[in-house]
Amino acid sequence: RCVEVFYIYFHAGRVEEPYVSITKKRQMPKDGYSEEIEKEVGQAEGKLCTHRSAFSRASVIQAFLGSAPQLTLQLYICVLQQEITAARSIFMVLSLLSIVYGALRCNILAIKIKYDDYDVSVKPAAYLCIFMWRSFEIATRVTVLVLFSSVLQIWTLPVVLVNFFVFFFYPWILFWQSKSPFPENIEKALSRVGTTIVLCLLTFLYAGINMFCWSAVQVKLNDPDLINKSQNWYRLTVYYMLRFIENAFLLLMWYVYKTDIYLYVCAPLLVLQLLIGYCMAVLFMLVFYQFCHPCKKLFSSSISEGLLSCFKFLCFICKPPKSTVLMDKAEMKSENTDEAWSSSKTIDSQKGNPHQSVSSNA
Repeated sequence: RCVEVFYIYFHAGRVEEPYVSITKKRQMPKDGYSEEIEKEVGQAEGKLCTHRSAFSRASVIQAFLGSAPQLTLQLYICVLQQEITAARSIFMVLSLLSIVYGALRCNILAIKIKYDDYDVSVKPAAYLCIFMWRSFEIATRVTVLVLFSSVLQIWTLPVVLVNFFVFFFYPWILFWQSKSPFPENIEKALSRVGTTIVLCLLTFLYAGINMFCWSAVQVKLNDPDLINKSQNWYRLTVYYMLRFIENAFLLLMWYVYKTDIYLYVCAPLLVLQLLIGYCMAVLFMLVFYQFCHPCKKLFSSSISEGLLSCFKFLCFICKPPKSTVLMDKAEMKSENTDEAWSSSKTIDSQKGNPHQSVSSNA
């Protein structure tokens, strides 16, 4: 692909192309209006766009199936050996940047897939917010996994497998619940077995991404494009709440069972820093969706409204039923009336028997 890209790029414009295709894109709405723009795309430009899309997908695959395990392993070795060499630190930084770049490309791909009808232009502020969001999220997640695995090696595999299989089978469970027919239009040359293998590889990549961070591209097997194009704030909120609880639990287990290799580490401060780092990732994510998203004008509801509705729903679930509250109020009211009646009775009895009270006082 690289050789073909360079060949097409340097030979573009020298020979007149026999035909061009016309694409129609909409502009972002301004004052409620959206204009449609027609653009001619030649063969060379179309092939370059295809290769660029393939490179973006390859960078995502390389990041989460290559660099993410590599970074986790290198950091685990550094913790056990209590030593960070210069070469190893360079490779870890490169691996982290590779994962962050893959997550950033995943976000951009999700935006372009969901809003394919619009001419999307991502501003530098959006790139910066995504970079900070993914950096904090991935760095804290990898550190939490390494700390937990360094003290409870026997429980590392169950934690990883549970995380992986939950996200691997989640798209399949939604597909079986929808009772949709098996997707046949992925590739005409593929048989039913080949289509199944392709879908399994897709969900495998989806699970690998969600192991370390939120996957901006949500797999939907009953959709012709295999991508969920709706913006689901509830799923996003539930993911980050559960992930924060899981990270806090793993850090608690590390704090309880930490060994002598962490003798010179301030454990409470490290736990606090990691939790704050994850909260910073959530903060940059909120800033991106609220202010820097290139298609925020197309949202049916903003991220703040979505989170507010989620919190209201959670408060409604945690709130006790109305009947029990009324029963408690009725019981309290009856107790208060009983106490008032008994106190008034004692007062009346004392007023009606003054001699008895005098004699009792004597």
